[in-house]
Amino acid sequence: MNAVTSPTAADLAQGQLDAYNAQDVDALCGFFADDLIVADFNGAVTVDGLGAFRAKHVALFAEHPQNRAELAHRIVIGDRVIDHERVYRKPGPVSFEVAAIYTIAGGKIARIDFVK
Repeated sequence: MNAVTSPTAADLAQGQLDAYNAQDVDALCGFFADDLIVADFNGAVTVDGLGAFRAKHVALFAEHPQNRAELAHRIVIGDRVIDHERVYRKPGPVSFEVAAIYTIAGGKIARIDFVK
């Protein structure tokens, strides 16, 4: 009998990053909880729920078809993953940097806090 293993916190963070870079909204949403919260670090909630997250990314990918994020560094501590990312909206060297703090609960990403 084979034991079924759940994805690790790092697996979930990497999987969503890969889906984000492929601009595959369905695959991307599969990594997140239905009651997902996205917030600015120590600030306001910017997205409440998976439906709002989906709509935001459909619009983002339509507006920026060459959008991608590059992982600069990852730290995993228990059920949290902190990714330092460089985000490119257009071809070329212009990017902006964020830190995304992913909180895992129930085998999904339940919260993202962004440091910008």
